[in-house]
Amino acid sequence: KKTLYQQFANKHEVVNEAVLWYKAQMYETCQLTIKESKNAVEAMVRIMKIVEEMCRRINPLSMLELQRFFPDGYKLFREQVIAQDVDVMRRNIEQGIAEGYYKPEVDAELMALYHMETALMIFQSSILISKNYDLQYVNHAATENFLYGIMTPKGEKLYRKYKETYLKQVSKI
Repeated sequence: KKTLYQQFANKHEVVNEAVLWYKAQMYETCQLTIKESKNAVEAMVRIMKIVEEMCRRINPLSMLELQRFFPDGYKLFREQVIAQDVDVMRRNIEQGIAEGYYKPEVDAELMALYHMETALMIFQSSILISKNYDLQYVNHAATENFLYGIMTPKGEKLYRKYKETYLKQVSKI
């Protein structure tokens, strides 16, 4: 504990730095995944896998606790989501439209904001996460429904292929 507080002034500073570090790690992982993917749909499915693995490890109440006990840390997290993740999602949607996998009439900026806001809501919802539905299942269902809303039939066919390759069946509990 003494060593920790030689580097940080207090617990809030530790939490803030941990949030920034974690978001940076996730962002780098997603950027590498996107770079290695052949198209927008593959990138989305591979990122879904990363997020599902994260959901398996995270306490569903962590965002609520972060917001309640460390509001500055939560604010940093939310700012990072808006600054980075919305942009990544918007670029993916634009790429998918150009490739013919996402519907051309989709408003990329709005849908990117919508998807990220939905993701944040899932991590805060005590109604959705319950004895019947765990965080991983709810996140998977929400992301899959989002994708089916923006994909063309060509994109849906490709999604099913990548889903079999990258994603395991997610159960409710």
